[in-house]
Amino acid sequence: MSFQELQVHQNMINALKELGIIEPTLIQTKAIPLIKSGKDLIGISKTGSGKTAAFGIPILEKINPGLGLQVLMMAPTRELAYQISGELSKFSKYMPCRIATIFGGVSLIPQIEQIKKAHIVVGTPGRLRDHLDRGNLNLSKLTCLVLDEADKMVEMGFIEDIEDILRHTPKQRQMLLFGATISREIDHIKQRYMHDSVIAEAEAQVQKELLQQFYYSVKPHEKFSLLVHLLKKEPTSRVIVFCSKRSTVEMVSKNLRSQGIKSEIIHGKLSQNKRLHVIDSFNHGKLDFLVASAVAARGIHVDDVSHVFNYDLSQDPQEYIHRIGRTARAGSSGKAITLLEQRDHGIFAEILDRYKVDVQEMPQENFQRLQFQANNFRSRDTHQRFHGPRRNSYQRSDRRESNSNDGSYSQPRSNGRSREMSRTSRDYTQRRY
Repeated sequence: MSFQELQVHQNMINALKELGIIEPTLIQTKAIPLIKSGKDLIGISKTGSGKTAAFGIPILEKINPGLGLQVLMMAPTRELAYQISGELSKFSKYMPCRIATIFGGVSLIPQIEQIKKAHIVVGTPGRLRDHLDRGNLNLSKLTCLVLDEADKMVEMGFIEDIEDILRHTPKQRQMLLFGATISREIDHIKQRYMHDSVIAEAEAQVQKELLQQFYYSVKPHEKFSLLVHLLKKEPTSRVIVFCSKRSTVEMVSKNLRSQGIKSEIIHGKLSQNKRLHVIDSFNHGKLDFLVASAVAARGIHVDDVSHVFNYDLSQDPQEYIHRIGRTARAGSSGKAITLLEQRDHGIFAEILDRYKVDVQEMPQENFQRLQFQANNFRSRDTHQRFHGPRRNSYQRSDRRESNSNDGSYSQPRSNGRSREMSRTSRDYTQRRY
């Protein structure tokens, strides 16, 4: 179908053409008519499939310039909120629409002025709730509410903020939930706050023919050397190296620079200006290597990332899907390469079981063993922080990372079960793949 057949307004079509968007994607074809009809909707599609346009196009067309704030959109991270606002601004180039972007880590005062003039507010749950509690945000005339990456917001502990915000919205407003994966945990939101919702579902994962997935089994003390070897061996353009802890992000980037590989970092403790500057540099090709924590897995939307490296794995299997979704976007091919040390085998087995991903084991490489500088970091045991803390340390780190994304005071939600595996289970897992 074309955008004309979807009855998209000509001004919107003209703006989309200028962005190089000519034909709608599958999720857009499925979602746009349902949203136009006023249905509550759950949209499920892989990253890079055009979800923002799927909900943004029909919402923008419904905006009445004389009615003030009509739409609230929530996202789990500052980066994602910022990028959604940017996309909406591009789509609405020829339409009268004012958009406010609201997140933590910056002053409240300019945001209050933005909210007063806005037709659409895009923000993170913690800061939105802060404005709501202070009386700066009036949701009484809201016609539509969007939760983007809804499962991630629940996982990060924003459920109380979300529900508090929802209780301040009109009962008859339209509600849209979007994500690459929709977990069972959002069923509560669906049952309590949505009305006769429908599902629009496209591909949940990147097409196999576009994304190649590999893993290497490696000893902890050789992991960095193998990473450098692969970065120099692989024909790369833009690369994201994912790490599960801020301390690892900083150490890996520092050591890459010592090997002549210019890289920048992004994690939840950077200032907002620094994070936005790094993302802008990466988006515009001024930076080729980015070392990132989970905050970037759903906050960076760049179409020509050639490689994603998983330096280590998150204990959340969904995070793997979102990480690899940073490459092979918009019809381009890409590679996802995971470096597995012994402690990662358990969670990797769970990823394979849950998502049935096609990952190929690579043979051992011959590479130069490099010196890794792990000093000048505030840690009682630097070796442990680099080579893998115990699981409870992982969970504490994830909790700090989650809170720092938004400056929110919400507590994260536990996944309710341990991911520890016995030695026997890990040995079996290794035999399986």
